Amino acid sequence: MEYKIEKKSAPGREEVEVLGATFEEGKPEGEEMGRWRQKLASREEKLKYLQTGERYWYGKDWYGSEKRKNPA
Repeated sequence: MEYKIEKKSAPGREEVEVLGATFEEGKPEGEEMGRWRQKLASREEKLKYLQTGERYWYGKDWYGSEKRKNPA
């Protein structure tokens, strides 16, 4: 894949090189797209998938706005 580099002006500097779009053109095909439950075999894999996506609520090492790393 060839990456497109664009030159843009930055505040307080001259032009800088910025990486352009890195996605592939097109749309997903097939009925199976977006059906994550069928792609994961076991219950443990499904739970791990959900906990990774919801790490704000399940994570022990990640601090959201309601959790403080150092108590006040």
